[in-house]
Amino acid sequence: MAASATPVVLSQLADELGCELISGGDTVVRGVAALADASADDLSFVRSEHYQAAFAASRAGAVIVGMDVDPAGRPAIRADDPTRVFARAVALLTAPPRPAPGRHPAAHVEPDARVDATASLGPGVHVGAGSRIGARSVLHANVSVYGDVEIGDDCELHAGVVLREGTRIGARVRLQPGVLVGGDGFGFLPDAGGPVRSVPQVGRVVIEDDVEIGAGSAIDRATLGETRIRRGAKIDNLVMIAHNCDIGEDAIIVAQSGLAGGTRVGRRAILMARVGSAGQLEIGDGAFVGARSGLRRDVPAGGRVWGSPAVEERAWHREIAALRRLPEAMRRLRRIEARLGQIREVLSQPQPRAGGAGEHAFGHAGEAE
Repeated sequence: MAASATPVVLSQLADELGCELISGGDTVVRGVAALADASADDLSFVRSEHYQAAFAASRAGAVIVGMDVDPAGRPAIRADDPTRVFARAVALLTAPPRPAPGRHPAAHVEPDARVDATASLGPGVHVGAGSRIGARSVLHANVSVYGDVEIGDDCELHAGVVLREGTRIGARVRLQPGVLVGGDGFGFLPDAGGPVRSVPQVGRVVIEDDVEIGAGSAIDRATLGETRIRRGAKIDNLVMIAHNCDIGEDAIIVAQSGLAGGTRVGRRAILMARVGSAGQLEIGDGAFVGARSGLRRDVPAGGRVWGSPAVEERAWHREIAALRRLPEAMRRLRRIEARLGQIREVLSQPQPRAGGAGEHAFGHAGEAE
């Protein structure tokens, strides 16, 4: 399915992207789409010559092509990395309209809160006492901002986001619907023979510039001190970040992952979907943790681990290869066991006395003489 875009002439788009225009500079682009879905008004992309056949079958009116792709006379822009350039083009062409500055009549702002005049507050938004909302930030419907919260410039908080007291949000942060920042961490102490008692969670959450957090994710406040999400980190939907975690710059954490308290994730580390970590672990800079891995020990910088419990990647591949051979190995084992059973049965039968056959033969021989 194509996405509609602001109409633009291809030559102008090439200039904005800083790429070489090959042909068709006067072509007007009105949408963006994958090759299979594109129409004559759409811009698409061809990553490499591997997709030349799909390109030939596509109706796309204009394309961004890789260095080894023949555009076959079609309106085209040349790029070293067509995927990234196409993503930039989509961002340029399909930017959603920004709500007008101001407060919806159904928004409520406490008297001592400060909201920049260029910010936009949707219906049902509540901004608590002493909180501050930066320039051009957008709070969509039913966002709840508790007291003493700071939100920087150019942020976008989608419907249903909740920011608990003391939370600090940097600039250009995007929070998808239903994100909860600053909820109490899971801190409880069982008394011997008594009830389970709650440990006060009196720290806060700090989210630095250019962070994005997906729908339904939860970032717990620190027990003491800070839970911190550092600049440029990207967190997917339904991710749980527990108290006192520290997520490094440009780290990526994919859906349904859960990090126990005090976990530290290094710069540019990648945690794939459904990773779980024990508490107080260190995941080093540039580390990679495969999907559904369970971490019970630190991962070194640059390390690559898979599995539950997680092991070094090459060891995991050997384990998986061994598992695939297991059915045949079990069949061979059953055949060996059956053969051993036959041998045991033969060995358990009574055996003739040693030399018996020879005595009988000599006896007949003597009679014959």
